[in-house]
Amino acid sequence: MSLESRRQVPADHPIRKMFRTLTEMSFEHIDIHDRDLIRYVADLLVEFIHVDNLFRLRDQEGRRLNQLVDMVLDLRDQAPTDEREARKHIGDYTLFMTGLYPESLTRRRRAVSPEYYITQGKEAYLIVAEMDRSKPTETLFRKLSDQFEYCVTALNREKVVLQDPFYQYLLKQLV
Repeated sequence: MSLESRRQVPADHPIRKMFRTLTEMSFEHIDIHDRDLIRYVADLLVEFIHVDNLFRLRDQEGRRLNQLVDMVLDLRDQAPTDEREARKHIGDYTLFMTGLYPESLTRRRRAVSPEYYITQGKEAYLIVAEMDRSKPTETLFRKLSDQFEYCVTALNREKVVLQDPFYQYLLKQLV
């Protein structure tokens, strides 16, 4: 398993502010005011604007892994070049998919339950937290694991806002 390099959105791009504001609003709606979680999730949304970032994991032959089951199996079968980054990506991918596209999980050729995604995401973030023991990021990844379902709920709320025609109009003005 390998990871492609990330495509970056400039730090001053207006989409960052938009996602930060919407994510803040969504988390506040469910009464979560944790700045670290809000910042992480907003940055994740910006990162996954580029579909190449969403599907960064590659198998040994360099093929894109676009199914969670394949990512997990490949992680277990092949020692990744950067296990921490691969596990973090699995956590990010599962959070993104269950939060914004839960309906896609059961409509795929290889349907998987949202609960499986949640379990894998929580486990991935917990392992990253353990790998980051005694580092400042340990706490963040423990919170992501412990509060995974709340983050999914906030993203579900954010999806509703993003589907609103008014916000779609604003989004088009920014990009």
